Amino acid sequence: MNALVVTGTDTGIGKTIFSAGLVQALTASYWKPVQSGLEEETDSQIVARLSGVTPLSEGYLLQLPASPHLSAEAEGVVIDPDRLTLPQVEGPLVVEGAGGLMVPLNREMLYLDLFARWGTPVILCARTQLGTINHTLMSLKVLRDAGCDVVGVAFIGDAEPEVEETILQFGKVPHLGRLPMIETLGGATLTEAFAEHINLDLIREAL
Repeated sequence: MNALVVTGTDTGIGKTIFSAGLVQALTASYWKPVQSGLEEETDSQIVARLSGVTPLSEGYLLQLPASPHLSAEAEGVVIDPDRLTLPQVEGPLVVEGAGGLMVPLNREMLYLDLFARWGTPVILCARTQLGTINHTLMSLKVLRDAGCDVVGVAFIGDAEPEVEETILQFGKVPHLGRLPMIETLGGATLTEAFAEHINLDLIREAL
């Protein structure tokens, strides 16, 4: 299967926007295994709005905006990883995680464990803001320790060339580009930004 996992060093860094741009660029399907929090626009709804693609149904839709294991427990549910096998689709599939890599799905399994089980190449999204060197290098280490194939790091935010180069040097990982903050975010502006700033050739090689 031609699948890619998009994960992040933390929550709220823009990986859903990145996922939407990637779905557009690859003419891919999109799947969010677990959605925690339904009060605001869900990640699938954001991707649909920005990419024009109808996402696949989530494995779990949970009300509480919290870690998946806590959201599930609040509803008397235990997330079963066997229900989270990769969907079979035609063409590429973009799968978006939740928060960072060490987010628990249940009391025994992290998102990282699920990614390792799938054996799917991983794109790591990282901020360019202060603190990103530590967060990104730790995330790269745990991915590799778990046996995950890392496609590269996609940065999100204002340009910080020295910071980005430091991460590439110590992390020994390809630079997939940097998605800037888009003032008027929409499908067209996201497509333009992706085409200009993201190395899609490197990403396609991973499929």
